Formats: sequence, C-alpha cells, structure tokens
Amino acid sequence: MYKRSKGGLASACGLMLLSLWAHAETADRDKPINIQADTVTLDMNKGTRQFIGNVLIVQGTLRVQAERIDVTTNDVGDMKAVGVGRPVQFRQKQDNVDEYVEGYGDRMEYDSAKNQLQLLGNARVKRGLDEVKGASIFYDSVTQQYSVKGGASTTTSPEGGGRVTVTITPKPRPAAPAATPAPAPAPQ
Repeated sequence: MYKRSKGGLASACGLMLLSLWAHAETADRDKPINIQADTVTLDMNKGTRQFIGNVLIVQGTLRVQAERIDVTTNDVGDMKAVGVGRPVQFRQKQDNVDEYVEGYGDRMEYDSAKNQLQLLGNARVKRGLDEVKGASIFYDSVTQQYSVKGGASTTTSPEGGGRVTVTITPKPRPAAPAATPAPAPAPQ
C-alpha cells in the first residue's frame, strides 16, 4: 500500500500507477516527481488536490497525462485519485526488458488503500505487442487479478457491439540446436 501524509500527497499522485504492474521499473520509485498543470488547487485542511488542464506527471519512466486529476487523502494517508481526459493515459517501462506498459481510458480511478485501479470508457492496456480493449479494465495489484468488461461505450473494437478484444502475440521460440551428424562407422 502506498500511504502518504497530507503534506506528501503531491508525491503520491505521481506514484498512483506504480503498483499497477508487477514488473514496472522499480528504479522509478526513487526518482523525483514532476507535475505540470495549467491550474493547481491545494486544500490542506480537506486533504484535496486538483490538477487541472494539460496535466503531466513524470517520474522516471512513468508518464501520466490527463485533462484533470483530483486527489483526496484521509487522515491516515490513504489516497484516492480520479483522472479524466480524452483519454487519460499512462506509460511506464518494465524492469529488465525494453518494453513499456501503456494504458488509456476516458476516466481513471485509483484507490491506494485497496491498491486497485480502474480505467473506464474506451479502456485499453498494451504491454509489448499484447493488448486488451474494453469498456472498462479493473486491476487489483494485491491479488494480481484483472477484469475487463465490454459495453455499449466501447468504440475501440472494430466490430463494435461492446465486446472485449484481447491480442496475445506469441513469443519467438529459441532456435533448436543444430543436429550433430552421426559418427561415421569405423572401417572394418
């Protein structure tokens, strides 16, 4: 769980997606967090933060873009973040491979107390050449379980109809070792 004090909430906003993928670039957690927005409103008494207009959060290889991100914390530092945009998007490099995870949705909701993230409306997550699309994608980082639902709002499916689309690309198989020729029979 990511728990932050009220004073560290801006930092927690940048960390909101780090728990999403088990193999995310772990070095990102120690990198500075840079947040840009057209307007920022902080209410320390209520534990709320609003980042509005062309929001960009960068921490190491993690990059989050949205039109608006609202963050609230409670007294123990649990955080809820809601991002909206057309789309909200994130991208982060994976550990030990030259591969990125990318996610998109009309709305993103993150709950640090539950370590759960949802992408809602035209949701899509891509990792390497694999991709899943649906009306919503739910991820629980504690149980490592995903749920993808279709729905009428899904416009990413070429067939329409709100179905979930999954693309899994087979990994290349290692080349089989060359056969060694059988030894020639000994002369008699």
